[in-house]
Amino acid sequence: MPITLSQYWMQLDDLGRAVAVFLILMSLVSWFTIFSKAWSFWRIRRSTNALHVFWNAPTIEDAVTLLDALDVENIYTPLAKQGLIAANPQSRAKSIMAKTDATDVMTRVLREELNRVTVRLESGLTLLASVGATAPFVGLLGTVWGIYHALTAVSGSTAIQIDLVAGPVGEALVMTGLGLIVAIPAVLAYNAFNRINRITFAELDGFAFDLHAHLTKTN
Repeated sequence: MPITLSQYWMQLDDLGRAVAVFLILMSLVSWFTIFSKAWSFWRIRRSTNALHVFWNAPTIEDAVTLLDALDVENIYTPLAKQGLIAANPQSRAKSIMAKTDATDVMTRVLREELNRVTVRLESGLTLLASVGATAPFVGLLGTVWGIYHALTAVSGSTAIQIDLVAGPVGEALVMTGLGLIVAIPAVLAYNAFNRINRITFAELDGFAFDLHAHLTKTN
């Protein structure tokens, strides 16, 4: 007769239940991160045409306005806005950048915006990597603990029967399976998001380079 979830839960001790709850929490957090990042990256990839619209606008002001409307995740727009502000001499007249070369100011501003966007795009990836790396070992801990209890119970029995070992050991192995179920989606999502990030970073670097060249030549 197959064991039910309620029966399996009742057979666990405190450590086994703690491991199971921890794995369930890891799964919930990782799936929330996966869905939120997938939604964000999908919107980002849909906005890549905004760069083409930007460079085909009649003026830089119109280009920034169009980019702001099309860039729904606000990934490319901060570069354009901060670059346009840095290109205006009046914006840095009352700061320590007043005597700094406009090219150097533009480089610093665009670099800061690139760093901010990079931090935002990479948020959550460390969590997925950590879940993918640790969940199997957390499940293995539950398995080892369950097998230890099974063997302890058998050692106290005068007659050793295979049924006394097979059942508890099989139930303990459920923890290993649960750990893998938690880890595999996190690892796959981490690899997929990393690839999308590399593509987005390349586009951001190219946009920042072209923007720097355009704004330093026109001002």
